[in-house]
Amino acid sequence: MFDSLRFSPIKVNIFSIITSALIIFVIISANSLFSNSLSIYSVADENRSNHRELRTHKISQLLKSTSSDDQVRIKLTDKVTEEKGRIPELKLFESTNLMPKFDSRVGKFFSRYECKAQFFMTWISPAESFGSREFFVIESLFKTNPTGCLIILSKTMDSRYGYRILKPLIKRGYGVEAITPNLYSLFNNTPSEKWFDDIKNGKRDTGEIPLAQNLSNLIRLAVLYKFGGIYLDTDFIVLKDFSGLRNSIGAQSIDLNGNWTRLNNAVLAFDKKHPLLYMFMEEFALTFDGNRWGHNGPYLVSRVVDRVEKEKDFNFTVLPPMAFYPVDWIRVARFFARPNDQNGEKWIKAKLRQLKREAYGVHLWNRQSSRFNIEEGSIIDRLISDRCIVCRYTYNS
Repeated sequence: MFDSLRFSPIKVNIFSIITSALIIFVIISANSLFSNSLSIYSVADENRSNHRELRTHKISQLLKSTSSDDQVRIKLTDKVTEEKGRIPELKLFESTNLMPKFDSRVGKFFSRYECKAQFFMTWISPAESFGSREFFVIESLFKTNPTGCLIILSKTMDSRYGYRILKPLIKRGYGVEAITPNLYSLFNNTPSEKWFDDIKNGKRDTGEIPLAQNLSNLIRLAVLYKFGGIYLDTDFIVLKDFSGLRNSIGAQSIDLNGNWTRLNNAVLAFDKKHPLLYMFMEEFALTFDGNRWGHNGPYLVSRVVDRVEKEKDFNFTVLPPMAFYPVDWIRVARFFARPNDQNGEKWIKAKLRQLKREAYGVHLWNRQSSRFNIEEGSIIDRLISDRCIVCRYTYNS
């Protein structure tokens, strides 16, 4: 039985040879496959390396390129960006059907009311941004000057939306209206006419500062020169009757000897055709710089007054800082803060008495103070409470 299971020597040799051959074949195949794999990976790595070198070379060449095509492309991009930035400015010169009616509308408005004082403001921003603080400023104006008249020179406020903002005061009989200004008419036959034409036709650089801001500086001068009256910024709380104020400008700061060191143009009160207004416009046109903040505004009136103050031909008064600027922009935050203790309460009450006694109003320096909340019990809160008409102001708005 067991004999049938034995392998013969010949059969064993054949089996061994076949087995050895298979083993050798498998080893050779595996080695070949492994070598091919290494070769494949090596080629892939080389290709990736070449690709990196190629990409780096192309980027390097692109950065080094100074071809005319590249320069044109860059210039065109800059030009498009520049033009996009100018679109809102160009809209300032777009004509509307209300512009030609400007002079007649102003005349009819003033004849409709018996104006004890003529007030002007400018608003070049969207009507939607005319907020509760700006509205309160108008309330304070009419609370202290109930027989005064206010024209807001504004294309955006001269609209249905703008009328709805002013309607609560109009319904109560106060003389306020937004009128689209005709800049061509305002600047006609003034030193600013040539400047305006150059700006409108693109012959003069408007600079980095928004043109609207500089136009506001010029419009206030032109409208007072043409009609006479009082110009106020929309961040100026009125505390007194302005009807007796004529040909006056306020000092923003003074030195230890009481001499003014800087004037401001946030409040201006001048007669029609006053020569100082003419000189302000002349200075604006001759020295305009759209890249320096304040150069065409506060610094402008300071430069001109410094030159002519000693001449007797100009009839005007420079009022002390307490008249219009009783708090400096650096310290204005204190007017918005509630008292922390009894000493703080005493300081606020003393400051309010001083304001009532000496100040025509308070300039809020909106560029700095717009981020401050009006805290309950603060100086600004108490001024609002005493001088509101509609009294719809809400805190933190």
